[in-house]
Amino acid sequence: MKLVSVVVPCYNEEEVLPMFYEEIIKVTNGMKAEHSELEFEFLFINDGSKDRTLEIFRELTDRDKRVRYISLSRNFGKESGMYAGLKNAKGDYVVIMDADLQHPPEFIPQMYNYVKDGEYDCATTRRVSRNGESKVRSWFARLFYKIMNKISDTEIVDGAQDFRFMTRQMVDAILEMSEYNRFSKGIFSWVGFRVKYMPYENVERKAGTTSWSFWGLFKYSLEGIMAFSTFPLSLSVFLGILCIIIALIVFVVGIIVTAVNPFKAFGWYVIASTVLTVGGLIMLCLGIMGLYLAKMYLEVKKRPVYIAGETDEDYRNRKKAE
Repeated sequence: MKLVSVVVPCYNEEEVLPMFYEEIIKVTNGMKAEHSELEFEFLFINDGSKDRTLEIFRELTDRDKRVRYISLSRNFGKESGMYAGLKNAKGDYVVIMDADLQHPPEFIPQMYNYVKDGEYDCATTRRVSRNGESKVRSWFARLFYKIMNKISDTEIVDGAQDFRFMTRQMVDAILEMSEYNRFSKGIFSWVGFRVKYMPYENVERKAGTTSWSFWGLFKYSLEGIMAFSTFPLSLSVFLGILCIIIALIVFVVGIIVTAVNPFKAFGWYVIASTVLTVGGLIMLCLGIMGLYLAKMYLEVKKRPVYIAGETDEDYRNRKKAE
């Protein structure tokens, strides 16, 4: 028998969870009818939700013995939720997906067909359109992928998602990268392995609202750049050299202007602009180095990526005690 773990990180998903559970059960039952060697477990991660997400997990646990859950002690972020799911998944294969049904469960059987024969170690979806997103957000997303692939040695496919069907070997490789500051899209690519990309049109959420704001996505993109590229540090060196060259040019021009017309003062505005330029470049370079030092500081602390507050085992044991 082969066990497939379906890992679902959740944050305030009470509206869509019942619909997701119905869909995933329908798909997995169909797979089991076709592939008798398969068994399934459903591992939900509650990332500090403030609604009834945890209560729904408990209800699903009462209904279905295959349902497991881990409720984190607070909101650690989606990256930590995914890591917690991968860390605790028991399956020979692991599926990671969102609960909002933007990752259509009907793709899972096709993903399994790509992976089961050993031709691929991972099957994932790749959005070929961004229907439902604002044009500004889509433009910035494409810009991020272009910049990331130019400055990083790790290629990240534009539109590739976290919705993945992976072998145990690939999951174990990902878990070996236990850094605190995580950027899973880069990690999935960095570990290598053979990946099948399945194109599909973007699907809107079935219910609820996304927790990803523009500012949140911007910070996440910075996380990815700093996690998989040292180019910004090289850029700071380049800017420093450029600043010195500009300062020398301004100095030489000042000497020439003074020599040609001694009565014409070399304007204070030139000096002011030079000082501001130099100061701005210094602050920029210090800021870049500061961000990298901050990441190193957090890594050196060796804090856990997540802390579990309650699990399905805790819930079942509590019910037995009652």
